[in-house]
Amino acid sequence: MSSSRPHHRRTLAAAAAAAVLAAALTACGTSGTGHGMAGMDHGATASAGASAAPSQLMAGMDPMPGMGSNGLSDNQAGYRLTATDTAAPAGKAVDYRFAITGPDGRPVTDFAVEQTKRMHFYAIRGDLTGFQHLHPTMASDGTWTAPLTALTPGTWRLYTSFTPDSGDGKGNSLVLSRTVTVAGAAPSEQLPPASATAVVDGYTITVKGSPMANMAHEMTISVAKDGKPVTDLQPYLDTYAHLTAFHSGDAAIAHLHPETTVNGDHGGPDLTFHAEFPQSGNWRLFLQFQTGGRLHTASLTLEVG
Repeated sequence: MSSSRPHHRRTLAAAAAAAVLAAALTACGTSGTGHGMAGMDHGATASAGASAAPSQLMAGMDPMPGMGSNGLSDNQAGYRLTATDTAAPAGKAVDYRFAITGPDGRPVTDFAVEQTKRMHFYAIRGDLTGFQHLHPTMASDGTWTAPLTALTPGTWRLYTSFTPDSGDGKGNSLVLSRTVTVAGAAPSEQLPPASATAVVDGYTITVKGSPMANMAHEMTISVAKDGKPVTDLQPYLDTYAHLTAFHSGDAAIAHLHPETTVNGDHGGPDLTFHAEFPQSGNWRLFLQFQTGGRLHTASLTLEVG
């Protein structure tokens, strides 16, 4: 009998350890709204206007702690992007109407001004082509109208970027999005390979440094023309350049805020941004800057480690 007691104690200890492990795993899988990993919210549901395409797979996930929203959900922090249109015509301009409702379910009409606008609106096709950056107008009832230029066939994601200026979300920058489908044959374009440089309208832009995912850092972009540094950039949206980026895997949006001080019509050649990329992989960057009263939009694929 004495020789069997150690074995019996080991059996009880193993069973107890297994029970503790099972309880821990159960708690991880069921706490809150179903967080499988810290900072990820799998409990959100897709909107009626959302697509079942791969770009929707990350919808509803909260970013890593300390990072901004990835913009792939139509709701966040009690605020919701509402719209009735889930489709748009091909090949012609169309007005997209929407509203932002607050935690009380009512349309929000009080928005803070950021980079001279109360609302920034972006449209991008599923293959990250056809980029549009618009500034919609709001009616007194809180209905916004974004004048989209002609869309090509495919699934488009439409983003709203804003900051409530009253209520529970006052001062919090939010990005909400929905999708619309444009009927017709939609051949997908191949994403250009990653490169630190791009050329547009004779200007060469160069991204300096190697950004890392889930890390807030400064990112510098330089502008040159004919091999010489450009120093005549004009203010655009109260800065010398506006930068937007979308992830090639799911169209998540990165938060890139200008830090360069504006001082007349002689900006450049280096432009500094506060960058937060919520995940690694290839990102499609769109840099908008102005010279001689003309707006230029450069695009490149950036690899984020």
